Parts: sequence; structure tokens; C-alpha cells
Amino acid sequence: MKVVLFGATGFVGRNVAEVLREMGVNPVESSLSLGLDLGDTEAVTDFLRLHRPNFIINCAAHVGSLNYVTEQAARVIADNSRMILGMYEAIALACPRAIVINPIANCAYPATSNVFKEEAWWDGHLHRSVLSYGATRRLLWAVGECFMMQHAVRSINLLVPNMYGPHDSTDPNKAHALNALISKFVKAEKINQQELPIWGTGVAVREWLYAKDFGRLVWQVLLHPERPGLEQPLNIAQNSGLSVKELVDIIQQNFHYKGRITWDHSKPDGAPRKVMDDGLFRQVFPDFEFTDFQQGIKQTTADYESRFPY
Repeated sequence: MKVVLFGATGFVGRNVAEVLREMGVNPVESSLSLGLDLGDTEAVTDFLRLHRPNFIINCAAHVGSLNYVTEQAARVIADNSRMILGMYEAIALACPRAIVINPIANCAYPATSNVFKEEAWWDGHLHRSVLSYGATRRLLWAVGECFMMQHAVRSINLLVPNMYGPHDSTDPNKAHALNALISKFVKAEKINQQELPIWGTGVAVREWLYAKDFGRLVWQVLLHPERPGLEQPLNIAQNSGLSVKELVDIIQQNFHYKGRITWDHSKPDGAPRKVMDDGLFRQVFPDFEFTDFQQGIKQTTADYESRFPY
């Protein structure tokens, strides 16, 4: 099994790499910080010709908080579009028989959906707060389909909810939402901060996926890429969600923070509800067990505590 992992130094990539190494697979790791720009088709072609992978796990992305992908909307859509096109063009030239595994964030679902079902993931406009990034997640699927049509490059697309876990940014403007919350609580407790501002109103409901669980599912796909159900985009789903206010209450249980929590209504909430239907997921992965949410919170908290000060 020869595996190339793009975006290996990012949040999701690092968690996937850890799981693969635990399973005895040492992926060839690459990222922009390691010197490879996926938008440079020639360089990526040379890289793939050198390593000749059977699988390519594509965790590369330019992304951040809702605030970040709005403020940097033009950069986000341009960078991600170049990466997607450059990567697939290189794969077609260097290793068209490699299987590409793409996590696709659920911000690609329509803004008006309350429960996300795979057959409806293109049926409506994106929420404006995630337009720059969500549009490129739809583009990722479309490019993969087109390269399948012309070059027989196969892609497996896994629709994922908001992720959390170790190895994310310590910058709340770049970290994933739940990680940003936890990092703020760690910092507030460590420096005895008197007031802790939380972005948004707290009413938005999200489903959450522990990042190492995604790595474990990628491992299952590597073992059995032909399993029925993977030929179309598949939700990685638990069919449950929590509001940001509920998250804050849960996170507080891990701290003795005595300061005052305030809500910054100037920051966007995003779509009101993002919960993913798990009907097809349970057909494809009937025995998969997700990490207990409380345990995932503890592991993420411990990671931020180990990296403080930041």
C-alpha cells in the first residue's frame, strides 16, 4: 500500500497521519509548508511520478473560521480552486490509477437544509458565510467526476461535519469552531482572564466529528475501497447536533473558569443548523463506533494545554 497524504501538516492531515502510522502505514507526507504547492501542476506531477501511490488522501485546503473565509473570500476560493485543478491534472499525468480520497466539508450542502441527505447536497444555494470555501468543495467533486469521465481517475468523496481534536491552530480565526472555543477557554483559565467573548449568538446547531475518527474511517476505506456505497458521496454522520451554547456548557465542565462569558453578535453564526443523515453511512459502516464526545473534548483540551502559551 503506497499512500500519499496531501495537507499532511494541517489539522486533519496530522490526525490522519497518526492513525495510519498506528496501523503500520507510513504515508508520503506533503504540504505547502513542506515545499509542494498543489497549484503547481508540474511540481505535483514530478512528485507523484517519484512516489507512484496507490492512494492519494487529499487533506489539503486553505480554510479557517467563518469570519476568516468571509474576510479572505477571494483568496480562499482562488487558492482552493488552483489546488484542486493542479492536483487532478497531475494525477492524470502521473498516476491515473491511484484512488483519491477527498473529505468534503458539509458547508457544501444547501443553506436551507436542516438535515443533510446525500441525494440533496446540490439542491440549493450555499450559505453566504461559507460561499468561498463551500463552492470549492462542490468544485472538488465536479473536478473529480470530470477526471473520472476522461482519465478514469477514481475519487471517493466523504462528506464530513465540523471536525475537532488535537493539532489544530491556536489562532481562533484559523481554527475549526469547536477547537477555537476550547483554545479560548484554555487561555482564559491560564491567564485568569476576567471576560471570555464567544463569537456569534450561540444558537447555531452543528454536528461534530473527532478528527482521529475520520482517520480511522480513511483506514477502513484503504482496506476495502471497493465496498458498496463508496461510489457516490457519503456522509460521515451520527445524525445528532449541539448548539454552540450547549458546547460552551460542556466545555466549561472541564474548567474552573470563573470569568464572565459574553456573546459577540457582530460575528456570524453561519447556517442555523447542520446535522447529517446517517442512513447510508450505517449501511456502509454498520459497526463503526465514534469517539465519545466527552472523551474527545478532554483530548482536545489536553492538546491545547500542552501547547500553551500561545
